[in-house]
Amino acid sequence: MLDLSLIIAAYLMGSISSAIVVCRLMGLPDPRTQGSNNPGATNVLRIGGRKAAAITLLGDSLKGFVPVALCHLLDRPEQTFAVVGAAAFLGHLYPVFFGFRGGKGVATALGVQFGL
Repeated sequence: MLDLSLIIAAYLMGSISSAIVVCRLMGLPDPRTQGSNNPGATNVLRIGGRKAAAITLLGDSLKGFVPVALCHLLDRPEQTFAVVGAAAFLGHLYPVFFGFRGGKGVATALGVQFGL
C-alpha cells in the first residue's frame, strides 16, 4: 500500500509543471504559447531569462529526485525505486493538471538518475 501511495504521489509531483508555475509567479507569458511552445527550462530561458530558467530546471530536477530519495529514506525495495522514478517522469510528460501535455522530461529524468 505504501508503494502504491509513493507511485501516485510521484506521478502527481511530476505533473506539476515548474515552467508554468515559474512563469506565472514571475509574470511571464505561458511557455506553452511562446517560443517552442514547450513547458521546459530551455523555453523559459528564451522567454524569461537565466534566473527563471534556473528555477525551472531546479524544480523539474527536484520533482524527479525527491520521490526516489523518499524511497531511500523509507527503505523500499529496488523495484519501487524504478517504478516511482518512472511515475515522476511520466507525470512530467503527461501531466494530469495540464491536459496530459507536458515537457520533454530531460531535467526530471536527470533528477531521477541522481536519486538512484
